[in-house]
Amino acid sequence: MRVAILRRAPKASVSMDVYADALVQGLKTVRPDWSILEFFPTFDTGRSATFLGGFQKYVQRYWAYPRQLQRQSVDLFHVIDHSDGHLIYALKSTGIPTVVTCHDIINLTQPELFKGLANFPWLSKTTWQYALRGMCQADRVITVSAYTAQDVTQYLGLAPDRITVVANGVEKIYQTIPREEAIAFRQQQGIAPETCCLVNVGSNNPRKNIDTILQVVRALRDRHFPIHFWKAGGDFSPAQKQLIQQLALAPHITYLGQPDKATLVKLYNAADILLAPSLYEGFGITVLEAMACGLPVITSNVSSLPEVVGDAAITTDPLDVEAICAAVKQIFADGGDRQRLIAKGLHRAQQFSWEKTAEQVATLYESLLPLQRSASHRSKTAPTPIA
Repeated sequence: MRVAILRRAPKASVSMDVYADALVQGLKTVRPDWSILEFFPTFDTGRSATFLGGFQKYVQRYWAYPRQLQRQSVDLFHVIDHSDGHLIYALKSTGIPTVVTCHDIINLTQPELFKGLANFPWLSKTTWQYALRGMCQADRVITVSAYTAQDVTQYLGLAPDRITVVANGVEKIYQTIPREEAIAFRQQQGIAPETCCLVNVGSNNPRKNIDTILQVVRALRDRHFPIHFWKAGGDFSPAQKQLIQQLALAPHITYLGQPDKATLVKLYNAADILLAPSLYEGFGITVLEAMACGLPVITSNVSSLPEVVGDAAITTDPLDVEAICAAVKQIFADGGDRQRLIAKGLHRAQQFSWEKTAEQVATLYESLLPLQRSASHRSKTAPTPIA
Protein backbone atom coordinates (compact mmCIF):
# COMPACT_ATOMS: atom_id res chain seq x y z
CA MET A 1 0.00 0.00 0.00
CA ARG A 2 1.09 3.53 -0.77
CA VAL A 3 0.03 5.86 2.03
CA ALA A 4 0.35 9.64 1.83
CA ILE A 5 0.93 11.28 5.22
CA LEU A 6 -0.05 14.94 4.88
CA ARG A 7 1.90 16.94 7.43
CA ARG A 8 1.96 20.51 8.64
CA ALA A 9 4.70 22.83 7.42
CA PRO A 10 8.04 22.01 9.11
CA LYS A 11 8.20 23.40 12.67
CA ALA A 12 4.69 24.86 12.40
CA SER A 13 3.65 22.79 15.41
CA VAL A 14 5.93 20.83 17.74
CA SER A 15 3.12 18.53 18.88
CA MET A 16 2.11 17.73 15.30
CA ASP A 17 5.74 17.01 14.41
CA VAL A 18 5.89 14.56 17.34
CA TYR A 19 2.68 12.86 16.22
CA ALA A 20 3.67 12.62 12.56
CA ASP A 21 7.24 11.47 13.19
CA ALA A 22 6.16 8.76 15.62
CA LEU A 23 3.25 7.55 13.49
CA VAL A 24 5.38 7.32 10.35
CA GLN A 25 8.08 5.37 12.15
CA GLY A 26 5.45 3.12 13.71
CA LEU A 27 3.81 2.40 10.36
CA LYS A 28 7.17 1.52 8.83
CA THR A 29 7.70 -0.90 11.70
CA VAL A 30 4.32 -2.66 11.64
CA ARG A 31 3.91 -2.62 7.83
CA PRO A 32 7.48 -2.75 6.43
CA ASP A 33 6.24 -3.62 2.93
CA TRP A 34 4.20 -0.43 2.62
CA SER A 35 5.39 2.82 1.07
CA ILE A 36 4.85 5.66 3.53
CA LEU A 37 5.13 8.97 1.67
CA GLU A 38 5.29 12.27 3.54
CA PHE A 39 4.11 15.58 2.09
CA PHE A 40 4.59 19.10 3.45
CA PRO A 41 3.36 22.49 2.26
CA THR A 42 6.27 24.64 1.12
CA PHE A 43 6.58 28.40 1.22
CA ASP A 44 8.08 30.56 -1.51
CA THR A 45 10.69 32.98 -0.15
CA GLY A 46 11.13 34.84 -3.42
CA ARG A 47 9.32 37.66 -5.17
CA SER A 48 5.82 36.18 -4.85
CA ALA A 49 6.27 35.81 -1.10
CA THR A 50 7.26 39.48 -0.82
CA PHE A 51 4.29 40.53 -2.93
CA LEU A 52 1.76 38.49 -0.96
CA GLY A 53 3.21 39.37 2.42
CA GLY A 54 1.61 37.63 5.39
CA PHE A 55 -1.09 36.09 3.20
CA GLN A 56 1.42 34.02 1.23
CA LYS A 57 1.14 31.13 3.66
CA TYR A 58 -2.63 31.07 3.17
CA VAL A 59 -2.26 30.93 -0.61
CA GLN A 60 0.17 28.03 -0.30
CA ARG A 61 -1.76 26.15 2.35
CA TYR A 62 -5.25 26.56 0.88
CA TRP A 63 -4.60 26.66 -2.86
CA ALA A 64 -1.19 25.38 -4.05
CA TYR A 65 -0.72 22.51 -1.58
CA PRO A 66 -4.14 20.87 -2.20
CA ARG A 67 -3.55 20.95 -5.94
CA GLN A 68 -0.13 19.37 -5.53
CA LEU A 69 -1.70 16.51 -3.58
CA GLN A 70 -4.38 15.85 -6.19
CA ARG A 71 -1.65 14.72 -8.60
CA GLN A 72 -0.26 12.01 -6.31
CA SER A 73 -0.68 8.32 -7.08
CA VAL A 74 -1.41 6.72 -3.71
CA ASP A 75 -3.91 4.33 -2.11
CA LEU A 76 -4.89 6.49 0.85
CA PHE A 77 -4.47 10.03 2.17
CA HIS A 78 -4.05 10.67 5.90
CA VAL A 79 -4.25 14.29 7.07
CA ILE A 80 -2.44 14.18 10.41
CA ASP A 81 -3.82 17.46 11.80
CA HIS A 82 -7.49 18.45 11.76
CA SER A 83 -6.53 22.08 11.13
CA ASP A 84 -5.64 20.88 7.61
CA GLY A 85 -9.10 19.36 7.18
CA HIS A 86 -9.68 21.70 4.24
CA LEU A 87 -7.49 19.38 2.16
CA ILE A 88 -10.36 16.90 2.01
CA TYR A 89 -12.29 19.19 -0.36
CA ALA A 90 -9.61 18.72 -3.02
CA LEU A 91 -8.86 15.07 -2.22
CA LYS A 92 -12.46 13.88 -2.54
CA SER A 93 -12.31 14.41 -6.29
CA THR A 94 -9.49 11.85 -6.58
CA GLY A 95 -11.67 8.93 -5.46
CA ILE A 96 -8.96 7.90 -2.97
CA PRO A 97 -9.96 7.09 0.65
CA THR A 98 -9.22 9.82 3.19
CA VAL A 99 -8.52 9.89 6.94
CA VAL A 100 -8.08 12.89 9.24
CA THR A 101 -6.73 12.82 12.78
CA CYS A 102 -8.57 15.19 15.11
CA HIS A 103 -6.54 16.07 18.19
CA ASP A 104 -9.08 18.43 19.78
CA ILE A 105 -11.67 21.03 18.84
CA ILE A 106 -10.96 23.43 21.67
CA ASN A 107 -11.32 26.45 19.36
CA LEU A 108 -14.97 25.44 19.07
CA THR A 109 -15.66 24.20 22.60
CA GLN A 110 -13.78 26.91 24.51
CA PRO A 111 -13.21 29.85 22.14
CA GLU A 112 -12.67 32.22 25.07
CA LEU A 113 -9.22 30.68 25.60
CA PHE A 114 -8.10 31.98 22.19
CA LYS A 115 -9.28 35.58 22.33
CA GLY A 116 -6.53 38.00 21.36
CA LEU A 117 -4.13 35.28 20.15
CA ALA A 118 -4.72 35.57 16.38
CA ASN A 119 -3.28 38.35 14.20
CA PHE A 120 -6.35 38.18 11.93
CA PRO A 121 -9.19 36.86 14.16
CA TRP A 122 -11.82 36.89 11.41
CA LEU A 123 -9.54 34.99 9.04
CA SER A 124 -8.50 32.47 11.70
CA LYS A 125 -12.14 31.76 12.59
CA THR A 126 -13.12 31.38 8.95
CA THR A 127 -10.27 29.03 8.06
CA TRP A 128 -10.84 27.00 11.25
CA GLN A 129 -14.52 26.46 10.40
CA TYR A 130 -13.56 25.65 6.81
CA ALA A 131 -11.11 23.01 8.06
CA LEU A 132 -13.63 21.37 10.38
CA ARG A 133 -16.24 21.15 7.63
CA GLY A 134 -13.65 19.53 5.40
CA MET A 135 -12.60 17.10 8.13
CA CYS A 136 -16.20 15.94 8.48
CA GLN A 137 -16.20 14.91 4.81
CA ALA A 138 -13.32 12.45 5.26
CA ASP A 139 -14.09 8.74 5.09
CA ARG A 140 -12.95 8.33 8.67
CA VAL A 141 -11.92 10.64 11.48
CA ILE A 142 -9.40 9.38 14.03
CA THR A 143 -9.60 11.00 17.45
CA VAL A 144 -6.79 10.61 19.97
CA SER A 145 -9.16 10.14 22.92
CA ALA A 146 -12.74 9.10 23.62
CA TYR A 147 -13.26 12.57 25.08
CA THR A 148 -12.38 14.23 21.78
CA ALA A 149 -14.63 11.75 19.96
CA GLN A 150 -17.54 12.86 22.14
CA ASP A 151 -16.74 16.50 21.38
CA VAL A 152 -16.68 15.83 17.65
CA THR A 153 -20.06 14.10 17.79
CA GLN A 154 -21.63 16.70 20.07
CA TYR A 155 -20.35 19.86 18.39
CA LEU A 156 -19.96 18.77 14.77
CA GLY A 157 -22.72 16.17 14.51
CA LEU A 158 -20.40 13.52 13.08
CA ALA A 159 -21.85 10.03 13.46
CA PRO A 160 -19.94 7.82 15.94
CA ASP A 161 -19.54 5.09 13.31
CA ARG A 162 -17.36 7.47 11.28
CA ILE A 163 -15.00 8.06 14.21
CA THR A 164 -12.24 5.72 15.38
CA VAL A 165 -10.47 6.37 18.68
CA VAL A 166 -6.73 5.65 18.51
CA ALA A 167 -4.67 6.86 21.47
CA ASN A 168 -1.25 8.40 21.05
CA GLY A 169 1.84 6.51 22.13
CA VAL A 170 4.97 7.24 24.14
CA GLU A 171 8.36 7.30 22.47
CA LYS A 172 10.82 4.72 23.76
CA ILE A 173 13.39 7.38 24.63
CA TYR A 174 11.25 8.32 27.63
CA GLN A 175 12.44 5.99 30.38
CA THR A 176 14.10 5.98 33.76
CA ILE A 177 17.83 6.75 33.86
CA PRO A 178 20.46 5.93 36.51
CA ARG A 179 19.82 7.89 39.69
CA GLU A 180 23.27 9.46 39.64
CA GLU A 181 22.53 11.04 36.23
CA ALA A 182 19.30 12.54 37.53
CA ILE A 183 21.05 13.86 40.63
CA ALA A 184 23.81 15.39 38.50
CA PHE A 185 21.27 17.21 36.31
CA ARG A 186 19.49 18.49 39.38
CA GLN A 187 22.76 19.74 40.86
CA GLN A 188 23.62 21.50 37.59
CA GLN A 189 20.38 23.44 37.97
CA GLY A 190 21.19 24.31 41.58
CA ILE A 191 18.29 22.38 43.13
CA ALA A 192 18.95 21.13 46.67
CA PRO A 193 17.85 17.58 47.61
CA GLU A 194 15.37 18.92 50.17
CA THR A 195 13.64 21.15 47.60
CA CYS A 196 10.48 19.93 45.87
CA CYS A 197 10.96 20.53 42.15
CA LEU A 198 7.85 20.87 39.99
CA VAL A 199 8.06 20.72 36.20
CA ASN A 200 5.66 21.66 33.42
CA VAL A 201 6.41 20.85 29.77
CA GLY A 202 4.56 22.36 26.82
CA SER A 203 3.35 25.56 25.26
CA ASN A 204 2.19 28.62 27.14
CA ASN A 205 -1.27 28.66 25.61
CA PRO A 206 -3.86 29.91 28.14
CA ARG A 207 -5.38 26.42 28.31
CA LYS A 208 -2.12 25.15 29.86
CA ASN A 209 -3.08 27.18 32.95
CA ILE A 210 0.42 28.34 33.87
CA ASP A 211 -1.05 31.18 35.94
CA THR A 212 -2.41 28.64 38.41
CA ILE A 213 1.03 27.02 38.72
CA LEU A 214 2.50 30.41 39.63
CA GLN A 215 -0.15 30.78 42.33
CA VAL A 216 0.72 27.31 43.64
CA VAL A 217 4.41 28.24 43.82
CA ARG A 218 3.55 31.45 45.66
CA ALA A 219 1.27 29.66 48.14
CA LEU A 220 3.88 27.00 48.93
CA ARG A 221 6.66 29.58 49.19
CA ASP A 222 4.57 31.66 51.62
CA ARG A 223 4.15 28.57 53.81
CA HIS A 224 7.92 28.09 53.88
CA PHE A 225 7.66 24.90 51.83
CA PRO A 226 10.89 24.34 49.85
CA ILE A 227 9.69 24.70 46.26
CA HIS A 228 11.12 25.28 42.79
CA PHE A 229 9.41 25.29 39.39
CA TRP A 230 10.98 24.30 36.07
CA LYS A 231 9.18 25.49 32.94
CA ALA A 232 10.13 23.84 29.65
CA GLY A 233 8.66 24.66 26.24
CA GLY A 234 6.85 27.94 25.72
CA ASP A 235 8.26 30.92 27.61
CA PHE A 236 6.28 32.91 30.15
CA SER A 237 4.11 35.70 28.75
CA PRO A 238 5.05 39.33 29.49
CA ALA A 239 2.20 39.49 32.01
CA GLN A 240 3.42 36.33 33.74
CA LYS A 241 6.98 37.64 33.87
CA GLN A 242 5.68 40.80 35.50
CA LEU A 243 3.69 38.73 38.01
CA ILE A 244 6.76 36.65 38.83
CA GLN A 245 8.65 39.84 39.65
CA GLN A 246 5.78 41.34 41.65
CA LEU A 247 5.43 38.20 43.76
CA ALA A 248 9.20 37.82 44.14
CA LEU A 249 9.04 34.31 42.69
CA ALA A 250 12.12 34.57 40.45
CA PRO A 251 14.42 32.68 42.89
CA HIS A 252 11.94 29.79 42.79
CA ILE A 253 11.50 29.53 39.02
CA THR A 254 13.74 28.48 36.12
CA TYR A 255 12.78 28.68 32.47
CA LEU A 256 14.66 25.92 30.62
CA GLY A 257 13.77 26.84 27.04
CA GLN A 258 12.99 24.19 24.42
CA PRO A 259 15.04 21.17 25.50
CA ASP A 260 15.78 18.35 23.09
CA LYS A 261 14.40 14.90 23.89
CA ALA A 262 17.55 13.66 25.62
CA THR A 263 17.53 16.67 27.94
CA LEU A 264 13.81 16.30 28.50
CA VAL A 265 14.35 12.74 29.71
CA LYS A 266 16.84 14.03 32.29
CA LEU A 267 14.41 16.76 33.25
CA TYR A 268 11.60 14.29 33.92
CA ASN A 269 13.92 12.04 35.90
CA ALA A 270 15.39 14.86 37.98
CA ALA A 271 12.14 16.61 38.95
CA ASP A 272 9.90 15.53 41.82
CA ILE A 273 6.47 16.09 40.28
CA LEU A 274 5.00 16.88 36.85
CA LEU A 275 2.32 19.52 37.37
CA ALA A 276 -0.04 19.69 34.37
CA PRO A 277 -3.24 21.52 35.43
CA SER A 278 -4.49 22.07 31.88
CA LEU A 279 -7.99 23.43 31.38
CA TYR A 280 -8.37 21.31 28.25
CA GLU A 281 -6.35 18.61 26.48
CA GLY A 282 -7.32 16.46 23.54
CA PHE A 283 -4.85 13.89 24.88
CA GLY A 284 -2.00 15.27 27.00
CA ILE A 285 1.08 13.33 25.96
CA THR A 286 3.47 14.91 28.48
CA VAL A 287 1.75 13.16 31.38
CA LEU A 288 2.64 9.81 29.81
CA GLU A 289 6.20 10.90 29.01
CA ALA A 290 6.65 11.82 32.67
CA MET A 291 5.17 8.54 33.89
CA ALA A 292 7.47 6.59 31.57
CA CYS A 293 10.39 8.35 33.27
CA GLY A 294 9.18 7.43 36.76
CA LEU A 295 7.88 10.91 37.63
CA PRO A 296 4.70 11.28 39.74
CA VAL A 297 1.98 13.33 38.06
CA ILE A 298 -0.59 15.84 39.28
CA THR A 299 -3.01 16.78 36.54
CA SER A 300 -6.54 18.02 35.87
CA ASN A 301 -9.77 16.16 36.45
CA VAL A 302 -11.23 17.60 33.23
CA SER A 303 -11.26 16.84 29.49
CA SER A 304 -9.25 13.80 28.33
CA LEU A 305 -6.70 13.75 31.14
CA PRO A 306 -8.52 11.37 33.55
CA GLU A 307 -8.98 8.99 30.60
CA VAL A 308 -5.26 9.07 29.82
CA VAL A 309 -3.81 8.77 33.34
CA GLY A 310 -6.35 6.33 34.79
CA ASP A 311 -5.58 5.79 38.48
CA ALA A 312 -1.86 6.42 37.99
CA ALA A 313 -1.91 10.14 38.86
CA ILE A 314 -3.51 12.57 41.28
CA THR A 315 -6.23 14.56 39.53
CA THR A 316 -7.65 17.84 40.87
CA ASP A 317 -9.76 20.79 39.86
CA PRO A 318 -7.26 22.71 37.67
CA LEU A 319 -8.21 26.03 39.31
CA ASP A 320 -8.15 24.82 42.92
CA VAL A 321 -4.81 26.12 44.21
CA GLU A 322 -5.33 24.65 47.68
CA ALA A 323 -6.08 21.17 46.34
CA ILE A 324 -2.99 21.26 44.14
CA CYS A 325 -0.81 22.45 47.04
CA ALA A 326 -2.13 19.60 49.19
CA ALA A 327 -1.33 17.07 46.45
CA VAL A 328 2.21 18.43 46.07
CA LYS A 329 2.86 18.19 49.81
CA GLN A 330 1.34 14.72 49.98
CA ILE A 331 3.58 13.31 47.25
CA PHE A 332 6.73 14.99 48.51
CA ALA A 333 6.20 14.06 52.18
CA ASP A 334 4.84 10.53 51.84
CA GLY A 335 7.40 8.14 50.37
CA GLY A 336 4.81 5.39 50.15
CA ASP A 337 2.42 7.49 48.08
CA ARG A 338 5.27 8.62 45.86
CA GLN A 339 6.45 5.07 45.16
CA ARG A 340 2.88 3.94 44.50
CA LEU A 341 2.40 6.68 41.91
CA ILE A 342 5.76 5.90 40.30
CA ALA A 343 4.90 2.19 39.97
CA LYS A 344 1.42 2.85 38.65
CA GLY A 345 2.72 5.49 36.27
CA LEU A 346 5.35 3.20 34.79
CA HIS A 347 2.72 0.50 34.27
CA ARG A 348 0.28 2.96 32.74
CA ALA A 349 2.84 4.36 30.30
CA GLN A 350 3.67 0.84 29.11
CA GLN A 351 0.11 0.53 27.81
CA PHE A 352 0.76 3.27 25.24
CA SER A 353 3.23 2.66 22.42
CA TRP A 354 3.52 4.09 18.93
CA GLU A 355 3.70 0.58 17.50
CA LYS A 356 0.28 -0.12 19.06
CA THR A 357 -1.01 3.17 17.70
CA ALA A 358 0.40 2.42 14.24
CA GLU A 359 -1.10 -1.08 14.20
CA GLN A 360 -4.56 0.31 14.92
CA VAL A 361 -4.15 3.01 12.28
CA ALA A 362 -2.87 0.50 9.70
CA THR A 363 -5.85 -1.76 10.38
CA LEU A 364 -8.13 1.21 9.78
CA TYR A 365 -6.38 1.99 6.49
CA GLU A 366 -6.90 -1.60 5.35
CA SER A 367 -10.61 -1.44 6.17
CA LEU A 368 -11.00 1.61 3.91
CA LEU A 369 -9.24 0.20 0.85
CA PRO A 370 -12.36 -1.45 -0.63
CA LEU A 371 -14.05 1.95 -0.92
CA GLN A 372 -14.66 2.90 -4.52
CA ARG A 373 -15.38 6.60 -4.46
CA SER A 374 -18.34 7.21 -6.71
CA ALA A 375 -20.47 10.33 -6.89
CA SER A 376 -23.06 8.64 -4.67
CA HIS A 377 -20.41 7.78 -2.10
CA ARG A 378 -19.10 11.34 -2.02
CA SER A 379 -22.61 12.68 -1.44
CA LYS A 380 -22.82 10.77 1.85
CA THR A 381 -20.21 13.01 3.40
CA ALA A 382 -21.91 16.36 3.06
CA PRO A 383 -20.52 19.45 4.79
CA THR A 384 -21.38 19.80 8.46
CA PRO A 385 -22.84 23.12 9.61
CA ILE A 386 -20.72 24.89 12.21
CA ALA A 387 -22.02 27.79 14.23
